[in-house]
Amino acid sequence: MFKKILVANRGEIALRIIRTCQEMDLETVAVYDDADRLSPHVRSADQAVYLESAEPGLSYLDQDIIISAALKNGVDAIHPGYGFLAENADFARACTSAGITFIGPPAQAIEDLGNKTKARTIMENAGVPVIPGMLSGSLEPADIASEAAKMGFPVLIKAVAGGGGKGMRLAADESQIKEMCSSAMGEAQKAFGDGTIYLEKLIDRPRHVEFQILADHHGNIIHAGERECSIQRRYQKIVEETPSPALGSRLRQRMGQAAVTAAKASGYANAGTVEFLLDQDGNFYFLEMNTRLQVEHPITEMTMGIDLIRQQIMIAAGEPLGLQQEDVKPRGHAMECRIYAEDPSHDFLPCPGPLLIHQEPKGPGVRNDCGVCQGGTIPLAYDPLISKLITWGENREAARKRMLRALKEYAVLGPETTISFLLDVLEHAAFIAGNTSTDFIPRHFPSWSPPKDIPPAAIVAYVAEEIQAQLAETTSAGGHKTEISPWHLLGSWKM
Repeated sequence: MFKKILVANRGEIALRIIRTCQEMDLETVAVYDDADRLSPHVRSADQAVYLESAEPGLSYLDQDIIISAALKNGVDAIHPGYGFLAENADFARACTSAGITFIGPPAQAIEDLGNKTKARTIMENAGVPVIPGMLSGSLEPADIASEAAKMGFPVLIKAVAGGGGKGMRLAADESQIKEMCSSAMGEAQKAFGDGTIYLEKLIDRPRHVEFQILADHHGNIIHAGERECSIQRRYQKIVEETPSPALGSRLRQRMGQAAVTAAKASGYANAGTVEFLLDQDGNFYFLEMNTRLQVEHPITEMTMGIDLIRQQIMIAAGEPLGLQQEDVKPRGHAMECRIYAEDPSHDFLPCPGPLLIHQEPKGPGVRNDCGVCQGGTIPLAYDPLISKLITWGENREAARKRMLRALKEYAVLGPETTISFLLDVLEHAAFIAGNTSTDFIPRHFPSWSPPKDIPPAAIVAYVAEEIQAQLAETTSAGGHKTEISPWHLLGSWKM
C-alpha cells in the first residue's frame, strides 16, 4: 500500500480524496495556486505545495510542476480527481516514467476512450449498441456537411477529444451546418487543443443514464448500478439521482452487462463510468466512457455503501477487487444537486466573487461535498461550483422531499446561486413523476426568474449582521450566550 498520495486537484474533490486517505492512514500532499491559498483542501492535507503559474487557471494543468512536487515530497501515487489532468494519457505515462503510481486507468485506455470516434469503434466491435454516426473525425466542414446530408437532420456535431459538452453543437438543418461546425471546432480547439469533430444522429428527447464501473488489474469487473443525469444545462448535469426511475430490473441488467462489456473491450482498470442515452422506446446507446471518477459519484456511495475513492486507491495498489457483482445491492434512493455560483435567470452566467455567508444544511440523510468556506471567494479562473448537495431516502419521494428541505436550509450570500432554480426543478410535476429527459430545462424552463419574495442579498446580509450583533449581547438565564441562527428569525425565504 502507498504511504503518501499527492492530490492533483482542488476544491471539493481534493478535500473528498484527502478525507478517504486520512481514514486509510495515508499521508496527503495538496497543491494550490494563488486562488486557493486559503481553500479547505489546502488546510486539510498533511503538506501543501504552491503551484506557480504565469496564467491563472493553468496551474493544475502543469504536469511537469505537479510531478516535480511529487518527487520532491516522496510521493508514491497521484490521484487526479476529475477534470484538469484526470483524463490525460500523457500525464498518466509521465507518472509511470517518474516511478509514481497514477490512480486511474491505464494510459492506453484513457487515450483510446478519450478519442470519441475510436471509442465508438471499440464498442461496435464488442457488440455494445452505439448511436448512429461517424467512426472518424474531420477538420473539413464540407466533409461533415456531406455526412449530415446522408445521415439526415437533426444531427449533433461533437468534438473527437474531450467531453463535458465542450465542442458540441446541434444542427437542425442544412442551413446551420457550416456555422455550427465552425463554432464547435473553435471551442474544441480552445478546450482540448484539437478541433477535430464528428457527427452523431440526434436521439429525440433521450434520458442520460450512466453506469459506475469498478475493474481491477486481475480481470475482475463489476458495475455499481446506474445514475440518471438527464437534468442538464449546456450539456452539463446539475441534478442526478439513483436508481433511475426509467429502469426496470430487466433493462437495468442489460445495460449493466453492456457497461461491463464496454470496460472489458477497452482493457479498463480502476473506476470509470459508461454513459448511455436511453430513448423513449427503451433502446439504449453507448455515448462515451469517462475514464475517471464522476462528479456525481456520491449518490452511488450513498445507496451502495461503497467508498469509491478507497476502491480506486486499492485497485491502483494492485489489490484484487473485493466485491462480486452479487455483493453490490442498492438500498434506498439518492439525489444530488450541484450548487453553482451562477445566475439561472441569465443563462446560468457564472457569478464569481466573495462568499459572504455560507450556511450548509444538515440533518439525517444529508451530505454536502463542499470545497469552499464562508469568507472565501469563488474564483473567476475555475468552475463556479460551490458544493454538491446529496440526500438519501428510503424511496425516491423521500429523497426528493429531503432535498427540498435541505435546499431551503442552504443559505448563501454574495454570489447568485442555482438554489432557487433547483427548488423549482424538484417541485415541477414532470420531475415528481420521473418524466425527465436531456431537454428538461429548455422544455420546462425556457425562461426563469427568481421568486419575488427573495430580498436583495445586501439587505439580508445587513439584517443578518445586525441580528448576530444583538444575539452576541444577549445571554440566557444561565449566563450563557444564546445560540440562535439568524435565519430562523429572518424567515423561510428561498435563498
